[in-house]
Amino acid sequence: MPEKIADHIAPVLKSLTTGPGVYQYFDKDGIIIYIGKARNLKKRVSSYFHKEHSSAKLRLLVRKINDIKVIHVNSEFDALLLENNLIKEHQPRY
Repeated sequence: MPEKIADHIAPVLKSLTTGPGVYQYFDKDGIIIYIGKARNLKKRVSSYFHKEHSSAKLRLLVRKINDIKVIHVNSEFDALLLENNLIKEHQPRY
């Protein structure tokens, strides 16, 4: 069974668009723990909270997510470049 979605994350998931972009997951201390890109932000980000994950590492990541920040871009290529730069800058744990 998927993890329970925190009350403060559910509205963020509902407000996501289907366009391309980069998403950042933050822990309870406000530290970025994961950065990813998506062709369809709504579909990709929601998948973390609505699917059963077989990987223990992924289940742990989902449990640690306390906040989500999304950056919308014009193309999937822009998302790839931005994701790469943000990962180099912040060096998230996952």
